Amino acid sequence: MDLATILLVAVGLAMDAFAVAVAVSLKLQRLSFRQIFRLSFHFGLFQFLMPVLGWSAGAWIERWVSSFDHWIAFGLLAFIGGRMIFESGQGNQHLERSDPTRGWQLVALSVATSIDALAVGLGLGLLEVSIWAACIVIGIVATAFTIIGMQFGRLVKPGTAARLEILGGLVLIGIGVKILLSHTLAVG
Repeated sequence: MDLATILLVAVGLAMDAFAVAVAVSLKLQRLSFRQIFRLSFHFGLFQFLMPVLGWSAGAWIERWVSSFDHWIAFGLLAFIGGRMIFESGQGNQHLERSDPTRGWQLVALSVATSIDALAVGLGLGLLEVSIWAACIVIGIVATAFTIIGMQFGRLVKPGTAARLEILGGLVLIGIGVKILLSHTLAVG
């Protein structure tokens, strides 16, 4: 997988973090540097760690699924992208009244926005991608998108976050199709 594709995967994954960051920004009356730092640091960290966990599992099962791994990668990316598109219509019901950049709420949001990265890591393990470079890119992009999302949230209408999440879902589905097509063309 080349750097451009890894960047597209990172951007697709970061759309969840971006959308939640916009929603958090809309919820909070004033943003402090600490709130921005806490949310962006945790989202970036979890986006970095989850693919490593998924990759570990993917590397372990690779020998059993190598003949159809491209279908698994496609299925995972299509599922994640489809779920992102579906959830974009659900709104941000997981945000409560307290400060979502603190405590268990921060951890829950970090896990929720990075669970897709776990599945992507599984796909990366099956595709034998250099996981550390991919995870660093994914973590940095998620951190940057979270910071931008929190700043952007001050300027936008609430419905914009959902449209951006749809775009992220479409990007992931497109990457899954690219993996499937590139394998089909390589074999045929």
